[in-house]
Amino acid sequence: MTPAGEILRTRIIQSGPLRFSEFMETALYAPGAGYYASRRDPFGRDGDFYTASQVQPVFGRLIAQAIAPFKPSRVLDWGGGRGEMKESLAARFPYLLVEHDAEPPEPQARTAIFANELFDALPVDVARRSGRVWRAMKVACIGGKFVWHEDEPLEGHWLDYAEQAGRHLPNECEAWIELPVACSSVLEKMSRAAPAGMLLAIDYGYTAREILRFPRGSLMAYRKHLPVGDVLAEPGTQDITAHVPWTYLESVAAGFGWRKRSFEPLSSLLMKTGEADQFASALEGWRERHTLQLKTLLFGMGESYQAITMERTETGP
Repeated sequence: MTPAGEILRTRIIQSGPLRFSEFMETALYAPGAGYYASRRDPFGRDGDFYTASQVQPVFGRLIAQAIAPFKPSRVLDWGGGRGEMKESLAARFPYLLVEHDAEPPEPQARTAIFANELFDALPVDVARRSGRVWRAMKVACIGGKFVWHEDEPLEGHWLDYAEQAGRHLPNECEAWIELPVACSSVLEKMSRAAPAGMLLAIDYGYTAREILRFPRGSLMAYRKHLPVGDVLAEPGTQDITAHVPWTYLESVAAGFGWRKRSFEPLSSLLMKTGEADQFASALEGWRERHTLQLKTLLFGMGESYQAITMERTETGP
């Protein structure tokens, strides 16, 4: 069993089946054992996946251009991993990389927050609807293998969330859904850091009506650039993600005083940003690879990802 698996198995023996958010948190972030906390680099050709932040320098330059009209006092690269965006962003603004689970830096007005594929990696809980009842799905360990365990019916806020989302799913089918239990705490931290500011988040996800595409949920695991069917297998050795529920994220952010300025495909954001100078800034010091990077961003990743831009002009709750 993997080191992260040993940690999880011990907890299950001591306390019983675990919420999936605890399983996911440990599998991804446990010091020295989690997927993102080990010495192995998960990104790039020799890793398990790419993100737009690896498409440098073109992506970094375009994002810096997109942020520039806001005239920020600083840019926080929230959950910025290896800091691939630092060179482009720090060349134009005071820059600080913030780990996904870190306490926020001191508040500062006109703070710009950039979050690339942050929200899809936040731990989620899982629920399953059988008949008309939504139940929490926890993780047990049987014979050294991690398996799903049906738990008590949902109650309170998350029952309301599941029932609201479930209205867009066929009533006759069994349904699974992710509960974004960490979303609010991260947005609260961002709000503390930016009493007035802007947030640009790039990720893959779905709006409330688009959940119809995911009757079995959106949880996925990745290894060597290929999807893995069992998200519970070998914790710590594979990435685990869940699509971002954009409608819910926008609603929670509004509770902290954020207001949406735009929501669009990533390709649309980058096109609008680059058109002002015909992509001259993004392709400065032209190399053939820069053109290939731009094509990848506009016609590959750009069509798969969405970008939401929000602004906060007063302190909020």
